[in-house]
Amino acid sequence: MRRIGVLGAGSWGTALAILLVNKGIETILWARKQEAVRKMQDTRENLSYLPGIKLPAALDITSDLSRAVLNREVIIFVVPSHGFREVARQVSEILRGPKQSSDLPYALVSATKGIEKDTLFTMTEVMEEILPSRLSGRMAALSGPSFAKEVASSVPTAVTIASPDHRLCVDLQCLFATETFRVYTSPDLIGVQVGGALKNVIAIAAGISDGMGFGTNARAALITRGLAEISRLGVRMGANPLTFAGLTGLGDLVLTCTGDLSRNRMVGLKLGQGYSIGSIVQGMNVVAEGINTSSSAYAMAKKYRVDMPITTQVFRVLYEDLNPKDAVKELLMRPPSQEFGDILC
Repeated sequence: MRRIGVLGAGSWGTALAILLVNKGIETILWARKQEAVRKMQDTRENLSYLPGIKLPAALDITSDLSRAVLNREVIIFVVPSHGFREVARQVSEILRGPKQSSDLPYALVSATKGIEKDTLFTMTEVMEEILPSRLSGRMAALSGPSFAKEVASSVPTAVTIASPDHRLCVDLQCLFATETFRVYTSPDLIGVQVGGALKNVIAIAAGISDGMGFGTNARAALITRGLAEISRLGVRMGANPLTFAGLTGLGDLVLTCTGDLSRNRMVGLKLGQGYSIGSIVQGMNVVAEGINTSSSAYAMAKKYRVDMPITTQVFRVLYEDLNPKDAVKELLMRPPSQEFGDILC
């Protein structure tokens, strides 16, 4: 696989494009705005999302979606979850159009960590619904503990590529793997995506705790109990429980809840320090997926009848103006229970 299209020139999309082109793979990076493309072409740097990292001379950059899609062996979606469906719809139109050759992409990979708000679909479920039916079964998801800046800087990283098709997984594993980017395979497409999306919600909770000065005891409790919530929901949806002990579960959760590069933890930090969510969002030029995902996760908890108290409190802080201090008090004062069950003490 030597012709790759990366859709989305945020920090993560840019980092993946850099990784691939540095392997000698023909890679094109698509950005929605022509002005953003022009700046990246002129400066050979993504100043808005990945400043300080030089873009390889061989990396092609375009705002023409057709150029990034047609005759590409692999298409990687790295657009925000709230815009994922629209981009998938445009890609579908291109692939169904007269300019498309008879050879459709071998694989379509989602590297977006989110849940669609209205449908509660994972990103690959959106792809399956929107894209041509001939592509059914060619969907995969890439996830794991991976800050874009570190990947683009060749800092050692390990992630997971997931698809029920083992051959597809192995081929994509070989595509992405480098001396500093280790890739594991998994058949658990649901679990990998649920873990990657919902960890952002728990990271907001951890940030709130840190912002309120609660210390490492509270952070460790939130990470552990947050993982329990994610696992309960994922298993109810059909995921393998072991997935949540791996890179796309515990690994990504720990990174996002503790790392200084975490956007979602930063949102929580400011909430814990007394800032309103409106002022926080207004001051950001990047997407913190956990804000939208908290709404989706809250709805999923009700849909699947899963107890998710941390997720519920994050949702209420973000969308119902619940004071973080009250949210913490309510969490701690819930009826006592067993750690691995719902039986009251």
